[in-house]
Amino acid sequence: MKLLVTGGAGYVGSVCAAHLLEAGHEVVVLDDLSTGHRDAVPAGAGFVQAELGTVAGEVLGGAARDGAAFDGVLHFAARSLVGESVEHPERYWDGNVVASFRLLEAVREHAVPRLVFSSTAATYGEPAEVPITETAPTRPTNPYGATKLAIDHMITSYAAAHGLAATSLRYFNVAGAHVTGGGRLGERHAVETHLIPLVLQVAAGTRESISIYGDDWPTPDGTCVRDYIHVDDLADAHLLALQHATAGRHDVYNLGSGQGFSVREVVEACRAVTGHPIPAAVAPRRAGDPAVLVASSDRAAEGLGWKPSRTELERIVSDAWEFARPR
Repeated sequence: MKLLVTGGAGYVGSVCAAHLLEAGHEVVVLDDLSTGHRDAVPAGAGFVQAELGTVAGEVLGGAARDGAAFDGVLHFAARSLVGESVEHPERYWDGNVVASFRLLEAVREHAVPRLVFSSTAATYGEPAEVPITETAPTRPTNPYGATKLAIDHMITSYAAAHGLAATSLRYFNVAGAHVTGGGRLGERHAVETHLIPLVLQVAAGTRESISIYGDDWPTPDGTCVRDYIHVDDLADAHLLALQHATAGRHDVYNLGSGQGFSVREVVEACRAVTGHPIPAAVAPRRAGDPAVLVASSDRAAEGLGWKPSRTELERIVSDAWEFARPR
């Protein structure tokens, strides 16, 4: 298939683009490089540097006029910092919702049959029960999660009205790196908020210590528990979503490993992999942090035939370290 990957110069988008190429698909990446990296676009992919909301119609329409229409879109392009979304919600309603609306209009106008959307567990907010299923109430607690949920609602309406075959994949804590084949693709954000890369920055010598926000949570070791999923397992789910998409239907799947690891367990795994002592200090709890966030991926197993295979914490950390260490 010929596929457009929006945000394909970012962390998850670049890894998924690499998997698509390895599976024999033709890939064009569309990214404005505001947070992505040009050298993360996998070799063999076409590349268009532009803002999604301004050129989506031009890119999809140009291919159709040339007789090489796109068979699908994988939509990763988004703003994704929770704190920034609270301080500057206008950036998120415009950059996420408005841009996605323009993409959906281009998909409709040029009859692109498939769409896979990069959604998030932030659509659920603070869950009443874990593991979290797709039937859990969606009550996002910040504009980032709210914009992603709004896009999910838009996609549902386009699938019903225009026959689009659509899938939303709600990620939990994505981690690790793509370290097979000819390249290395991993996490490198200008503003890093994710635990594993932050801990590895201590091992790499670019951060003095790591903060553990609370050690009195109702969990086995007193620290928060999160569901970590290897980015390669995540990419596998996107390929399966393309295969199983059904015209006129919008399917939503949670993607997680189904198990959780505590903050202390992550720090210990990083110590074991890197051989670095990694100083850690307990800090006060952060407001709004749930004690446990773990996904139920039963629906993805049943509907997509997806089962994560890289679930060991040390494997996830080891791949992330292999990517981060040379940098």
